[in-house]
Amino acid sequence: MEEVSIPIDGSLDLHMFSPEDVTSVVDEYLRACLEKGIREVRIIHGKGKGALRRTVHKFLEDSPMVLHFSLDSGPSGWGATIVHLKTHEQNG
Repeated sequence: MEEVSIPIDGSLDLHMFSPEDVTSVVDEYLRACLEKGIREVRIIHGKGKGALRRTVHKFLEDSPMVLHFSLDSGPSGWGATIVHLKTHEQNG
């Protein structure tokens, strides 16, 4: 996988990544957000046929970092997911 530098600002657009890299990209990004104290993350996976959304949601369901997640209620609708990360106390 080619190294891509993305800002850790609470918003991750997956369009620039290949589907096979998505799980590791989301994992690394959420870890970086936690390190920076960012607890709400918007993951943009697009609408399409929903395969990428399902991959992201499966990862989020299994991740111990995630408190809860839901589809974005804003204008992007089901093209993005809002993730709420656990605090250190909730992880402990």
